[in-house]
Formats: sequence, structure tokens, C-alpha cells
Amino acid sequence: MEQRMNVHAKGQNALKAMYGLNNYLANCSIEKPLLNLMYFRVSQINGCAFCLDMHSKDLRAEGESEQRLYLMDAWRETPFYTDRERAAFAWAEAVTKIKDGNVPDEVYQQATQQFTDEEMVELTMAVIAINSYNRINIAFRVQAGSYKVPSHTVPAN
Repeated sequence: MEQRMNVHAKGQNALKAMYGLNNYLANCSIEKPLLNLMYFRVSQINGCAFCLDMHSKDLRAEGESEQRLYLMDAWRETPFYTDRERAAFAWAEAVTKIKDGNVPDEVYQQATQQFTDEEMVELTMAVIAINSYNRINIAFRVQAGSYKVPSHTVPAN
């Protein structure tokens, strides 16, 4: 598929609101690797190739294993994720795929066992952000493959 337009260049004014949310999330109390794992999982659900490319590169630069990335789609069936990660994935999936007009109580209970009230709000805002970016990138067919990890995030050898 051909990209429809360079929305990231043409939509700078519109995207400023999203960038404010990014700044909030960059400074939130939830650990960045967990946010990136959750962004990756939601991007899998939504089929956003650009975001999958970006977050897989960011995660690999942070030291994430390929095995955990490859098996993310089957996180419930593998032993490779912590209880906190599992709670984040379940919450992210439930908020992304709201069913019957709500998020199930058991998913909420699981999440609140791992996250404080403030972190629950942060996690929810992160889910909202990645779903928004997925929809923008999918709508405008933003092409995957061009993302480069910023040099300040790559660990020194």
C-alpha cells in the first residue's frame, strides 16, 4: 500500500496535542520498557506496522529479548512475562477492545493489584495514546521501516 500523505509533517499543528500527551507519559511513573511493551502489544492488536516497527526497535535498543517480542501475541500462554506486565497487557487489551460497553471487573482487579491509582490513570492514558497513534498511522498508511532509534536511547557498549 502506498502512503497517503506524510501526516507527521503535514499535521504538525494537529499532532501538538498528542505530543503533549507524549511528554506527560515520558515523565510518568510507569517504567518506560513496560510502556513500550504495552505499546507493542496494542499495535499488534490494531495491526499498525509503523508502530510495531518503532516499538520493536525501541525495545531491542533497551535490551528486550527477541523471544519475548516474538511471543507477545501469545503472552497468556508463555512464562516470559511478569505479573505486572501481564496486568498491563490485559488492561491494554480490554481498553483497546472494549466489549459490551465496559472493561471486565476481573481485568480491573488484576491491574489494581499491580498498579497504584495514579499508575492506572497513566496506563490508561498510554493505551489511549497508542490507540490514537495507531489509528492515525493506519488511516494515512504511514510506511514502516524508516524509524531510527534516537541515539540517546541506545545503551553504550
